[in-house]
Amino acid sequence: MTSYSLRNASPAKTKTDAVVVGVLQGGDGPELADGGDDVAKAYGRKLRPLLSTLGVTGKAGEVTKVPTGDTVASPLLVLVGLGKEVTPAGVRRAAGASARAVTNAASVALALPASTPDLVRAVVEGHRLGGYAFTTYKKDAKDPKDSAPAEVVVLSPAARKKDAATALDEAQVVADAVATTRDWVNTPPGDLRPPAFADAVAAATKAATKGRGAPKIGITVHDEASLAELGCGGILGVGAGSDAPPRLVELTYSPRGAKHHLALVGKGITFDSGGLSIKPAQGMHEMKSDMAGAAAVVQATLAIAALGLPIKVSTFVPMAENMVSGNATRPGDVLRIYGGTTVEVLNTDAEGRLVLADALVRATEQEPDTILDVATLTGHMVVALGDKVAGVMGTEAVVQDVLDAALAAGEEFWPMPIPEHMRERITSSKIADLAQHDWIRWGGGLYAAAFLREFTAGLPWAHLDIAGPSFASGGPSGHVTSGGTGVAVATLVDYARALVAKG
Repeated sequence: MTSYSLRNASPAKTKTDAVVVGVLQGGDGPELADGGDDVAKAYGRKLRPLLSTLGVTGKAGEVTKVPTGDTVASPLLVLVGLGKEVTPAGVRRAAGASARAVTNAASVALALPASTPDLVRAVVEGHRLGGYAFTTYKKDAKDPKDSAPAEVVVLSPAARKKDAATALDEAQVVADAVATTRDWVNTPPGDLRPPAFADAVAAATKAATKGRGAPKIGITVHDEASLAELGCGGILGVGAGSDAPPRLVELTYSPRGAKHHLALVGKGITFDSGGLSIKPAQGMHEMKSDMAGAAAVVQATLAIAALGLPIKVSTFVPMAENMVSGNATRPGDVLRIYGGTTVEVLNTDAEGRLVLADALVRATEQEPDTILDVATLTGHMVVALGDKVAGVMGTEAVVQDVLDAALAAGEEFWPMPIPEHMRERITSSKIADLAQHDWIRWGGGLYAAAFLREFTAGLPWAHLDIAGPSFASGGPSGHVTSGGTGVAVATLVDYARALVAKG
């Protein structure tokens, strides 16, 4: 297990296997960023010609490794691009890239900009997540923890300040939560069907509450019999085609002194074949990631509890496998959502909103101050925003608070509207209260949000559609690695922090 520590020391004189320094794109050429001043001084006039010879530009994501000889104490200098200015987001990406550039090193010094708690946090989260790897199913692969550095020293002029030390500790909690979210998303869908996923959440909750001083987190797991008794027709309807029965997991964290109550709801479709409205074969293997919202809200809840934030959190995680069989829900069927609202199913591949509807109504019964739901909900949002930006919509003030939290967390969200005319579309069913889907080509992501809003009882609410950034199909970039990304975990934690800060 890697040990992270803060130290106020010269990067040129700190003896580790490698020292990482940030590079900025300057008007007169690349220059070392804050944190690398002593390294620049050690190289003196040789630095600019060296950077020029190596083709270093300082462009964000650029990584260059330089053997140092006796110029500085560490034998390897790793230069990582920060772009044109120092920002927490840029530092987080650079730290992530540097983690993959130095492998099998026993010790690493990170001399990236780290003069404030926000930057310390960015360095630690970026490095810890950039070195993430999912190797569980590799025959000869080593545990990533075995190849990670035993010691990582974050060099910071604020090392002796309490808020910087707190930032380092809290960053590790959040990074671990993101990493576990990635593990769950990356697990093959046959090994994480709804009962197994519910067991994994129960095991993680038990581990989080074990030991002296650990937080208390309540957990209830509703099986198919309990769901039928409750009348959760959305979850049961989506799970009807699978021989792995659905689940609804509910978590409660209620610390003393809590002045705010936050409800989190996460879509947990452990595999989405599309049901009878079956998906094309191409890309279906990535539908194991359709439970990324559920994984995110669970791990955010456990992280909030681990950080001891004085905020009550009620979390609802509907889990189902959307499969094809003779028992599967048919287009044209009508489902009765928990609470009584009826929904006509017109496309079984728009299943996420059905399981979320049950969970949202359950959440409203707890009378929280705010509800946030997180879901890989619509391909429409990917078309609108691409695969790296999530959409957020709902109550205007809540949406703005989510955007502020995402900025602090280094995640990209963008506000989207819910036009009032969408209600005409979702109430267009001739036989039920609501139409789950329609076949108008445009605005499907907005339609889905309008549908979900019907189940929020008018409470302050925001819907986070993470369909694009939840799974990275290509290569790693910065601190985001291939496969499950763990997006939204850090944003949810920062949202809770902001609520606490409001008092």
